[in-house]
Amino acid sequence: MNTALLRTAEELHARVRHGRRAVVMTMGALHEGHATLVRAAREIAGPDGEVVVTVFVNPLQFGAGEDLDRYPRTLEADLKIAEEAGADVVFAPSVDEVYPGGQPQVRVTAGPMGTLLEGASRPGHFDGVLTVVAKLLHLTRPDVALFGQKDAQQLAVIRRMVRDLNFGIEIVGVPTVREADGLALSSRNRYLSADERRTALALSRALFAGRDRHAAQEALRARAREVPSSRARAEALSAIGESRAAADAHAVAKAVPNAAAAVRAAARQVLDEAAHYDPPVELDYLALVDPSDFTEIDDDFTGEAVLAVAARVGTTRLIDNIPLTFGTLGAAS
Repeated sequence: MNTALLRTAEELHARVRHGRRAVVMTMGALHEGHATLVRAAREIAGPDGEVVVTVFVNPLQFGAGEDLDRYPRTLEADLKIAEEAGADVVFAPSVDEVYPGGQPQVRVTAGPMGTLLEGASRPGHFDGVLTVVAKLLHLTRPDVALFGQKDAQQLAVIRRMVRDLNFGIEIVGVPTVREADGLALSSRNRYLSADERRTALALSRALFAGRDRHAAQEALRARAREVPSSRARAEALSAIGESRAAADAHAVAKAVPNAAAAVRAAARQVLDEAAHYDPPVELDYLALVDPSDFTEIDDDFTGEAVLAVAARVGTTRLIDNIPLTFGTLGAAS
């Protein structure tokens, strides 16, 4: 496959379309995580469709003092990775092509969700993200757009924008791709020294500790449903070797109502320890949130949730998250 490199929307619009167009938006510096997105897009578009990868370092989403100037720009390597993953087109517009006449005076705002977590740490970031995503969706005219779940809050605000503003485009989230040691793939990982990279593993270890605590809590919850409802039956079963069920019931009574707090505590313990590493993890936030609005969940929450972390290691800021489901394991129909 020969992947076309296009610089203008006019060139892209001139292409004859037959099937579905699937778009993967990137800021370049492509890695295996991006390649996974492109392969997923290829599968969705099918052999008759078209996969477009955008490469554009968006100045609107970088705040003062952030790494816009040093953000890696590796278009030749990006083109090769996109081609090998199955892209038909790499659309790499200039800043003037995306923002003719300078930065736009009219922008898309992320609303309340855009002020939380990443939005609180990086004011205006999500307004810049949504503005460029809206523009690139108009410029590329896709049927479906794919985004990585590593940027969970970004995925959430994009989904909300597309729904609230009636874009009529399908948004697909693709699971996070990790190194063998658990570190989430990121273009910013290349900034890490060997010592910093070892420290950065604390982020994924914290998430996995929270996930493991969550699994134990949910197993207790499921076990509780098997425990006899009457004391007489519990005593009878205990006499024939079912005392563990009664013990589990007592544990569930204490543990399950605090399931969210226990998950947070397990993850925080790892991060607290990592704060004393050399170099240390400098925690920005650890949050367990409802992915529909990114507000913190309560201990009686049921449904899908996201355990998210952001921290700085050296001069590099990293984010990561994992999805969790509360209270539905073994639920009665």
